[in-house]
Parts: sequence; C-alpha cells; structure tokens
Amino acid sequence: MFHLDEYIGLPASHPASFCRFLEERLIQRTGIIHPFLLNGEEDPAEVIRRVGRALLSAPIDLAFVGIGENGHLAFNDPPADFETEEPYIVVTLDQACRRQQLGEGWFSTLADVPQRAISMSVRQILKTSKIVCIVPDTRKAKAVKACFDGEISSMLLLRSCGPTRTRLCIWTCIPPPC
Repeated sequence: MFHLDEYIGLPASHPASFCRFLEERLIQRTGIIHPFLLNGEEDPAEVIRRVGRALLSAPIDLAFVGIGENGHLAFNDPPADFETEEPYIVVTLDQACRRQQLGEGWFSTLADVPQRAISMSVRQILKTSKIVCIVPDTRKAKAVKACFDGEISSMLLLRSCGPTRTRLCIWTCIPPPC
C-alpha cells in the first residue's frame, strides 16, 4: 500500500494527518504488513526518494484517490504538472485547497493549514491499472461534474482519468456522516 499524499511538517499525531487516517482506518483494521507511508515530519526529499523507489519497483493495480473541491487529484491543485516523470513531488497548496481543509474542520485557522505537501504525481496516478475516486460529500459535486463536461487539461484533473480513457474509473459518492 502506497500513501498518496501528506502535509509537510504535520506530525502523524495531528487529526488531519493522512498517515494517522491510514493507520487507524485501514492498516490496523486490515493487517497490511508493509505500508509505504509519507512521513510529513521527515526531510521531503528523502521521503520522496525512499517511497518513490519502492513505488517504481512493481506496477500498481488499484488506486484509491480523492478529489478536492477545486478539482485537485491527491494534492495536485489545478493547474497540475502533467509532465513530471517523478512518482512523488512537493506541491504548494493553493488557497482553495487550504480553505477546503479548514472548512472540513481539520484546522482551527487558515494559518494552521500547511502550505506544502508531498503528493503522488498525476502521471504516476494515471499509470495505475484501475482508479477508484472516492467523493465523500456534495461539496465536491461541481468538481466531479466538471470532469465529465470539460476538456482534458491540467485544470480538470479528474477528466484525465475519466470515461474517455481505457482504464476503469469508478466514482463513489458517500454521504457525510450524520
């Protein structure tokens, strides 16, 4: 299991840490033995080198990805870098992405939301055989709709893996908890 993205500088103990989320909700519950997690507190270049090398050692059959309200795929905010061949990159989170994290209640203020993250690159995600995009609530409906209505571009990241591609993409809508 390869971790998709993580905030730089955020401890794994923070409620917004994706490491924490994966540990508590997936790894511990399923018994995954060798997860490749992105440690946001380590040197980003070293994390990218180590996890990226492991990622490139074999093809990936299935990716579970998320979409942001601004259409970001992982933390690749539009317009995203479709050119890099690197499996992981350091990205700067745009204001829309950071406001989404604040709005979801993970942080107390916008200033608390990290400005940078490690993210799997769009090109690396698209190398996956099958992609399952999980859309957890209606706030992201506009971004999902845009992927079907718009042209393929760095501004419409989901369109790059949408119905015109040969791989299977599944869009799953899960209502927010009550």
